[in-house]
Amino acid sequence: MSDVPTGLETLDFSFSGGRPAGAFASILVGVVGSGNLEVMLEPAEGIDCAVRVETSARGFGPIWQAVMNDFHTRHPLAGVRISINDMGATPAVVSLRLDQAVAEITGEQP
Repeated sequence: MSDVPTGLETLDFSFSGGRPAGAFASILVGVVGSGNLEVMLEPAEGIDCAVRVETSARGFGPIWQAVMNDFHTRHPLAGVRISINDMGATPAVVSLRLDQAVAEITGEQP
């Protein structure tokens, strides 16, 4: 019998400050079955950027924190809720998908 936890791990991050994203329709990029990651951005009330990660790769909280810190430094958005469903994507793929989602809002190329 293994003592390794099974199932998904949920990580929540919140970032204050930043520029309001404004009104936008929900955005979904990526597919869990292809590239192992999907990211959804939704408008949210308030001035924070809230991120919820559901991941099968347990125990990588510090790496997720670093990736999310980098994302918020590059894209300091406010009034946004981000949902990430991960089945083992690398940090580079996570950053790429986040950039692709933001590009849908801002019109910038990732």
